[in-house]
Amino acid sequence: MFQRFIRAIKSMFGGLISSMEDPKLILEQNIRELNDQIPQMNENIATVKANMLMLQKEQKRNEKAIQDLTNKVKSAIQADRDDLAEGYALQLEKAKESMVHTNEQLEFAEKAYEKALKVKKVFMKEKDRKIQEAKEALRASERSEWQAKIADTLEQFEVGGIDQTHDEMITRLNERSAKNEARMEIALDSIDTETMEIEANAEKLRAKSLVEQFKMEMGEKSGSINIDEEAASKEKDRSKTVGNKEKSSS
Repeated sequence: MFQRFIRAIKSMFGGLISSMEDPKLILEQNIRELNDQIPQMNENIATVKANMLMLQKEQKRNEKAIQDLTNKVKSAIQADRDDLAEGYALQLEKAKESMVHTNEQLEFAEKAYEKALKVKKVFMKEKDRKIQEAKEALRASERSEWQAKIADTLEQFEVGGIDQTHDEMITRLNERSAKNEARMEIALDSIDTETMEIEANAEKLRAKSLVEQFKMEMGEKSGSINIDEEAASKEKDRSKTVGNKEKSSS
């Protein structure tokens, strides 16, 4: 009974939470969280690397101390100072033990640093993949929202009767245009266009006749002028001939 009660509570609150969740906002938040994890990861890797560098420096100090103590032991033995050599030998033994411990820690630190770099590489690859998937999903969501708006608009057209009104108005305009064209054709048919054409042709013929008449009158006038000029020229030539004969006879 208790398990059924718990299951019922989970189903109620789970449904409430699901209804409150916005996948778009959650994906955007996931992208921000993934990017925010990078600085913390870099800080952790820097801490591991710093520990490794400190151990490397300590290793170098131990190596130098071992070398110095070894030289001191040898120098004390050569100087027949076994008491000094014994003291240096004990210090050398402790330095070697510290060197072994430091080498173990350094080996562990180097492995930890390599593992941290691998983890970061895997994390960055997975982060890029998830961010790319999220961006594609967000773009798809934007496209779907745009399509939903268009679908809503088209549905509003149909529901609101806009399609019907649109078609009705186009039909009315087409009918009005057809009526006006028909009236124009009827008006043209009612006019005696043949008589108008005959009268127009008669006017053209009359105008042409007038022009021809003008041409004939202008031609007759020019012909009489030419005849008078020709007579005057002959008379002038005759007078010149008589004058020349009189001069020759005298």
